[in-house]
Amino acid sequence: MVEMITERLVLRRFLPDDWKDLYEYLSIEEVVRYEPYGVFTKEECIKESIERYEAEDDSSFWAVCLKENDKMIGHIYFQQTDPKKFMTWALGYVFNPKYYHKGYATEACKRILQYAFEDCDAHRIVAGVNVKNIASWKLLERLNMRREAHFLQNVFFNRDSYDKPVWNDSYRYGILAEEV
Repeated sequence: MVEMITERLVLRRFLPDDWKDLYEYLSIEEVVRYEPYGVFTKEECIKESIERYEAEDDSSFWAVCLKENDKMIGHIYFQQTDPKKFMTWALGYVFNPKYYHKGYATEACKRILQYAFEDCDAHRIVAGVNVKNIASWKLLERLNMRREAHFLQNVFFNRDSYDKPVWNDSYRYGILAEEV
């Protein structure tokens, strides 16, 4: 995995010691509200950091770190989707709320898009987002991604007290290489 550098950030592979920074934000209910998992424990963050570090396909998760001190402030999920011949990649991200509203997520995602189109020969990048996650879909729009679909009740991550799915709507965004 290559290391990518922006004006203020370094995007790199996960390291085992990143668990501390990962726990700092994945242990917050508000941060994982729209994710397909709940809050992480300290032990789960230790395990997750090691798994991401040891993964054979180490390009799926990128640690987003401040250039000045290597503090991990978030991470990006970026993986090619099947079928591979369609040259499509999926984008996702989670950031520490202490670093919201500073442009870090936009800066990191722009660099990932550049990497995708210049180095991975990507044809298309897609992202899915809960319609209630306004900050996230506004970020995708800042990246010049186009809202391509509004899916009604297409996904659930939780169940109610009667064990019934709690369905969510989502938007689908996309951008083509020639649109960058």
